[in-house]
Amino acid sequence: MFKFSLIVCVYLVALATFGKADNEQPVTSKDRFRLHSGDLMPYVGFGTFRIQGDAQIKEVLDHVLGSGYRLIDTAQVYGNEESIDKALKVLLPKHNLTRKDIFITTKLDSTYLGSDSVYNRIENSIRNLGSEYLDLLLIHSPGLSSRNSKSTPKNDSVLRDETWKVFVTAVKQGLVRNIGVSNYNVRHLTELLRNDHGIKPAVNQVEWHPNNHQADLLELCRKEGILLQAYFSLGGTGRKEVLLNRPEVVKIAEKLKKTPSQILLRWALQQKIGVIPKSLSEAHIRDNLSLDFTIPAEDMKTLSGFEQNRLGFSLDRYQ
Repeated sequence: MFKFSLIVCVYLVALATFGKADNEQPVTSKDRFRLHSGDLMPYVGFGTFRIQGDAQIKEVLDHVLGSGYRLIDTAQVYGNEESIDKALKVLLPKHNLTRKDIFITTKLDSTYLGSDSVYNRIENSIRNLGSEYLDLLLIHSPGLSSRNSKSTPKNDSVLRDETWKVFVTAVKQGLVRNIGVSNYNVRHLTELLRNDHGIKPAVNQVEWHPNNHQADLLELCRKEGILLQAYFSLGGTGRKEVLLNRPEVVKIAEKLKKTPSQILLRWALQQKIGVIPKSLSEAHIRDNLSLDFTIPAEDMKTLSGFEQNRLGFSLDRYQ
């Protein structure tokens, strides 16, 4: 009896250890996050913000697919959905890929938040991207991107709810596989989770780097099984060089024989946060996907301890 009990105890300890080790396996650049739908979304994707024009999009996406990226992030306001479609029609066969091999995210232009045009805007994106469906559709921001004399008198909370209802309908009709949000803070996300109309958000894409990160938002996303995906991982427009050249970042990069960009991207990825770096340089595109290394705990603590300068997109300005 004692021997049997001992064996059972050893088995249970081993099982617990295995589960813990499995959960703590470091995320690699080729790993994927399982969304609520069961779809697998790459942790590392390529962002296309401010990359426009058929020729430039084609050249960049050729490097992107050739380097191994399988997630392309765009938005209606980027004005490049049609260029992406044209490029993929040529590049997918070139790289022996099909549409199913690629995960495409786009975002609803928040000018149309809560309007009667939401459904039409979704259909437009599908047409623009030359696809039968969207892998992921996000609400680009939790409030109207512009307010003028023609703007609705409804508050942002009502607009978000009305938009989400249409998103849920689009999923049920097979136009969209997964839906999520962008630039939602804890208050916005909690409100949505209380009344998600049957489909929980799969992703929350926000500005996230050592100078701008919110522990409470990450905790909520993890609790609800939502992937927190970072944009502006290198510091954001106008502030990128400041963070990349920060002595602590440079020192860690030199120690690990990596670039400062790789350090900042790995800092997020090591916390199981998705990243969507962008670049026009083939070398940088390739380097930004080479993130299979580990930043020591003390260096992670240093990066996470930077002062918070939330000078970018304010999540708190919406009702």
